[in-house]
Amino acid sequence: MKILIAEDDKFLVSAYKLKFEKEGEEVEVAFDGQEALEKFKSFKPDVVLLDLMMPKMDGFEVLEKLNKEGAMSVPIIVASNLGQAEDVERAKKLGAIDYVVKSDIALDDLVAKVKSYAKST
Repeated sequence: MKILIAEDDKFLVSAYKLKFEKEGEEVEVAFDGQEALEKFKSFKPDVVLLDLMMPKMDGFEVLEKLNKEGAMSVPIIVASNLGQAEDVERAKKLGAIDYVVKSDIALDDLVAKVKSYAKST
């Protein structure tokens, strides 16, 4: 399975990448929204883990652009520290299949969630 992680927190990126690679998954990382769009096109992931607060282009903009390009057949899970109902609703309206608050989910649970969505496509 190919996973694109769009996240600007280098510590989280290394934890996510290490965990997914130990599970045998292929991982590509983008540290900002613009890079996430570029890697989405070249890497062709099975699932995307998307942060909302990133430089150059935030996760909401990434969702909007992917939506316009008809690329929403790939499950996108938002992993953010923004936990307000309006942020969750906005992300889901823009096509996110799920939304998790990073501080509220254990790494193992996040990995299981990502894998479950990748298998369901």
